[in-house]
Amino acid sequence: MDAGKPTPATAASAGTVETAKGRCVALLESLHLLSERTLCSSFEVTLSRLIHSELRFLNSLSDAEISSRSTLSLNVGHLEAVVHVLWQPFVTAVSRVCRPIRISESESIYVDIVCSVEGDPVWVTVSDRNPRYITWEDGNTGLKGRISKLVRLANQSSVMVMPSWILMFFSYGIGADVHQKLQSEFGAIELKTDPFVCEEIEMGDQWTNLVLCRFFLDACAFKIKVGPNTLPVMETITRTSSMDYTGTCRKCVEQMHLDLGLFFCSFLSAMKCWCCSFHVISEQEVEFSSLVNFDTTALIAIVSGISNGGTAKLLSTPQVELRARFKGNLEFVIAQANSEDEKPILIEVSCSVSGKRGIVCESVFAEFRELISMCGGPNEKQRAECILKFIKVVPDCPSTRIMSLPTTRKMDMKNKVVFGTGDHWHAPTLTANMAFVRAVRQTGVSLSVIDHRPRALIGK
Repeated sequence: MDAGKPTPATAASAGTVETAKGRCVALLESLHLLSERTLCSSFEVTLSRLIHSELRFLNSLSDAEISSRSTLSLNVGHLEAVVHVLWQPFVTAVSRVCRPIRISESESIYVDIVCSVEGDPVWVTVSDRNPRYITWEDGNTGLKGRISKLVRLANQSSVMVMPSWILMFFSYGIGADVHQKLQSEFGAIELKTDPFVCEEIEMGDQWTNLVLCRFFLDACAFKIKVGPNTLPVMETITRTSSMDYTGTCRKCVEQMHLDLGLFFCSFLSAMKCWCCSFHVISEQEVEFSSLVNFDTTALIAIVSGISNGGTAKLLSTPQVELRARFKGNLEFVIAQANSEDEKPILIEVSCSVSGKRGIVCESVFAEFRELISMCGGPNEKQRAECILKFIKVVPDCPSTRIMSLPTTRKMDMKNKVVFGTGDHWHAPTLTANMAFVRAVRQTGVSLSVIDHRPRALIGK
């Protein structure tokens, strides 16, 4: 919310400067750990540049300059707050940090983070100000005026970057009067945030938790709705009459007595089924936490023999036979088998889909059935039949914002339909197609995904 401006001035002293330097160093370490954990470095470059810029400013101050100043305006607190928000578990699909968004030829707006929160595209603004200086009505500098401008420009932004919500984070909290005005005049919804971030590290023969950067004990966060509520109603999810997969539940899966594999059955059991649910599901239940969209790479990985206990037999097969079967893809398949032995993919992915219902668009449904028919082995075909009974097929209905992206070699129409359908239902897409995801995020558009390592069909 500070729009890139320095945080309130603090008393100038050599001790203050040295403390600020230490905070910058700790922030760089926290940022590096964050990028490793999220496997995303898009925000690290920008924030690292800003932190190093702050360090250069602090290092340039001589003792004489420090003693001649009564106060210092520092930006490290604002950067700490931005990184703290990025650490929050509800923040995903970060596509832009600390950069302005162009609204028109003559107008732009600074936003600290562009990301997804619970499946919705969100603009995040951060304030590191003392609550005493956050006033409600004070012309253009008051919080009301700044929020009004944010909402207005958000509604005027292009469909590709238009947020569903604006999220405001206040490092030191806000006064009771401002809190009440936020809720009464803008319908703001308060979000719970973690007050600090810990990283487990090994010290000798023991593990301990290390707190990264500063505490945000008084912090609070609110989200404000932008534009009309366009949440789709689940009653529109129907199967066409040509599709005979009516859905089943985990009880039915257990009664099949098929050799589907322990990991596969555990994966399905972790998810919610459709047939045991009420036929009509209320609009309030259609939220990010309730659905997951599968693309073709995800379905292939779930039913693959590699993911379901077939690695030992595969790796013990003579090279000549493997070369004849997989031809130029042999190295790719062997690498996947070794990866599976180290870290089974279905155990990893089960945590991400636990408690969710699965959907798949008609395009993926048709493509997956064709691939299974041509390349799947008997067990892989049985698993495919089972999972297609467990998830629900929805029409191809890509969101306007994803379809508004330019169609290129990396952002082809087929994938825009698949990922756009997940976006339409506010559901993350389970995928190994990170090339498409990176191409989308490079445009500044947030896209909710759950990534997984690829797996191939092995005809078993």
